Amino acid sequence: MRMTNRIMENNSLYNINNNKILQDKLSTQMSTTKKLTRPSDDPVTAIRALRLRTSVSELTQYYEKNAPDADSWLSITEGALSTNVEVLTDLVKKAGKAANKEKKVEDLNILLQEMKTLRNEYYSTGNVDFAGRYVFTGYRTNTTLTFTEEDAAKGDSYNMTEPVKLKDFDTTSYTNMSKLAGLTKSNYNDAKYNTVTEQDVTNSTIHRIRLSYDKLDSAAGIIKIGTAAVDAAGKEVFTDIPGIDSATIKTAASAEAGYQQIAEANKAGTVAMTYIPETGELLFSDTAYETLSKAVKDDTEISINYTKSEWEKGDLRPEHYFRSTVTKADGTKTKFNFEADVNDQVIEYDVGYNQTIRVNTMANEAFSHGLNRDIEDLERALSSLQEINATMTDLSRLKKELTEGTADYEKVEKQLDAATKAYNYARENIHTKFESSITSMQGYLDDTNIAVTDNGTRSSRLALISDRLMDQKTTFKTLQSENEDADIAEVTVELTSSKLTYEAALMATGKILQTSLMNYI
Repeated sequence: MRMTNRIMENNSLYNINNNKILQDKLSTQMSTTKKLTRPSDDPVTAIRALRLRTSVSELTQYYEKNAPDADSWLSITEGALSTNVEVLTDLVKKAGKAANKEKKVEDLNILLQEMKTLRNEYYSTGNVDFAGRYVFTGYRTNTTLTFTEEDAAKGDSYNMTEPVKLKDFDTTSYTNMSKLAGLTKSNYNDAKYNTVTEQDVTNSTIHRIRLSYDKLDSAAGIIKIGTAAVDAAGKEVFTDIPGIDSATIKTAASAEAGYQQIAEANKAGTVAMTYIPETGELLFSDTAYETLSKAVKDDTEISINYTKSEWEKGDLRPEHYFRSTVTKADGTKTKFNFEADVNDQVIEYDVGYNQTIRVNTMANEAFSHGLNRDIEDLERALSSLQEINATMTDLSRLKKELTEGTADYEKVEKQLDAATKAYNYARENIHTKFESSITSMQGYLDDTNIAVTDNGTRSSRLALISDRLMDQKTTFKTLQSENEDADIAEVTVELTSSKLTYEAALMATGKILQTSLMNYI
């Protein structure tokens, strides 16, 4: 093969240029500390780099964003639940103090006022939020757990179906003091009090179911009891329980009238049911309750449908607890299918590859209507006790002012005997209610502790996941560095060697190309 000067020049320039390209590559690696500047440099390394970068990016999202957000949600929930544990613990203690029969009426009133304050704190805690999202309301994170003052003023009408079971029924003591109502020192001589005797004061035990709300709507036929289901079209189908006809339920004008109706039905041995909108109670005569208990099993869900339009600040919103339909002032209606929604409203965070963690606690897991209803029961019982105590005190003073043996003295003595008997019944009634409230409030405390435990378990699991994410992120970053980062010492040596080679090539090329065939012609 004939080698000409031109060929030598071209080869020399080509090799020198390659050396310059290598120097440029090594220089770029030194300035960027990366092996690759383009995928074509090393396709295999480039593919591995893309995979590692994706993994590191995902781990960064899990570790630095998702996990801290989930932890914040769980921490806020834990704080709210811990507050309620303290509140309920105090309520149990105060109920225990109030259950002491030696306590005076004034002492009971002070303790009950303290319990009401704690009750308000219990429900207001349910409105805590995380970054503007309410934590106890499932997917309805823009809706408070309880009615605010503004929402209550709107007067939205809720028709709701509340599920209960036989175990939810209880008994309450009713003392018939109607003939003593309004009796004072100044009017004891009125004709309606002339025949008051101790025998007029009677006490009855009445079966009832306390609905979750009081101050309910009282229109005729507005309450139903039976079994309810939602058909394929989303319509609620209501079926009466055998022997318990919703059409026979009477609506009482007042609590006193309702209890009297059932007391009379018990005497007569008849089936009777009375709905008291004022107190949110559905009363059953002994025969009616016996009929109901024979018609359904202990675990059978009994549905009670009623309507409430009058709301107060602090009332729990029905959509977080019951299947309900709300009718707004403008006539628009919205349905809430609680049974279908409750199990689907779990809020989860992605905190790892195919790993999620639940962060929310549902309202029905931590907040019960029962606490408010217990306090309201105690308020009514205390009010009756205070009323009869005032009557008894008034008559005692009047008796001391009268002359023994006179007609007025004997009349007041009979009235005082009746008032004393009524007082004893009322005192025993409120004592029983405070005793039972200890058990019920301990039950709410147990439910809250379960919610605290569940939340704490999730937090512990999240902490373990976060530790693993940190380790994984460190591992993948190390692999990414090994795959992409250049060895600076090695690159420096190669660059120095390339520079020496370049200079030597220039020197050799210069000497060789100085001589050509023209020198011999």
